Amino acid sequence: MASGDFRNPRHILITGASSGIGAALAQAYARPGIRLSLGGRDDERLAAVAEACRGAGSDVSVAILDVCDANAMAAWIAREDAAAPLDLAIANAGISAGTGGSGEPAEQVRRILATNCEGVVNTVLPALDLMRARKRGQIAIVSSLAGFRGFPGAPAYCASKAMVRVWGESLRGHLAGEGIGVSVICPGYIDTPMTRVNRFPMPFLMTAERAAAICKRGLARNRPRIAFPAPTFFAVWLLALLSPRLTDPLLRRLPSKD
Repeated sequence: MASGDFRNPRHILITGASSGIGAALAQAYARPGIRLSLGGRDDERLAAVAEACRGAGSDVSVAILDVCDANAMAAWIAREDAAAPLDLAIANAGISAGTGGSGEPAEQVRRILATNCEGVVNTVLPALDLMRARKRGQIAIVSSLAGFRGFPGAPAYCASKAMVRVWGESLRGHLAGEGIGVSVICPGYIDTPMTRVNRFPMPFLMTAERAAAICKRGLARNRPRIAFPAPTFFAVWLLALLSPRLTDPLLRRLPSKD
């Protein structure tokens, strides 16, 4: 992949690739001539995703690891880059939980922030060090539309997604002159194991495969922010603009996330 050309990445690393958007992205990119480095925590599901990608013609390597382990992540990313220079690193791994109507336990808050914030940092920084040395590459950070406005039913989750969104947007400007692209992906409700536990209506629910296609198209264009679906994005954008005095009474009526 030439510097500044993000249309044809040849080596793509994806965390959280064993299910959901991560698995769908892996299969969206899978084809002959593409190397995929897939990380996840579920051995069986990750193996199934890898097998499907190999069936599409890709060269695939897998790693069972925790994104919270900074040393393990740095070592894995260095090994994969040594095998073939990374063109695109997708920091996708994340977890979700809410108040369940009774509050968030301290341990849950720390686990969400560690995985969704530190896990992204542990993915992005080692990849960036390698990309900056050769002045080319692309980083994708998976945030959420929940990162635009805090929702009472999932405080830690919203906070974690806001952190990585703002960090990614800041990195993009910081790295613009170095031939490195940074895109922040902000999906709404996607049909994944993470959302299937929700016991409330999820407007504009989208399949992981459709979400992956939107992400892939946006990354090829080096879009700063890939936010979808449009109606949900407009709603959270408007909520973020309005005074909390107006929106808090409404948001407190929303169902809590388990």
